[in-house]
Amino acid sequence: SDKLKDLLELLPEHDLPEDLKSKHCKRCVVVGSGGILHGSELGHLLNQFDIVIRLNDAPVQGYTDHVGNKTTIRMTYPEGAPLSEHEYPPASLFVAVLFKGVDFDWLQAMVKNETL
Repeated sequence: SDKLKDLLELLPEHDLPEDLKSKHCKRCVVVGSGGILHGSELGHLLNQFDIVIRLNDAPVQGYTDHVGNKTTIRMTYPEGAPLSEHEYPPASLFVAVLFKGVDFDWLQAMVKNETL
């Protein structure tokens, strides 16, 4: 718990981005990364949801006909986090799901710009 307290002190306080705070989540969809949508051609339908939550780092580019191209929130474990800053769309929120000790080491390294 001390490790977590120290880590939380390093993080700046942030609220949700204004565009997310102002949304009234009427229709939300959670899109997994199992590949079940491949060939479904449901991309247009998925893009119509108010909030699109994507799990893990499943690719969107090249598969938009099937999975859509809208991402409001991307949730993943640290080992699934995109490696390039270009993979973090500016209009979406990245949520790291931390639960293992090494996940907290990863977050600390990210915040302090250290090598892990």
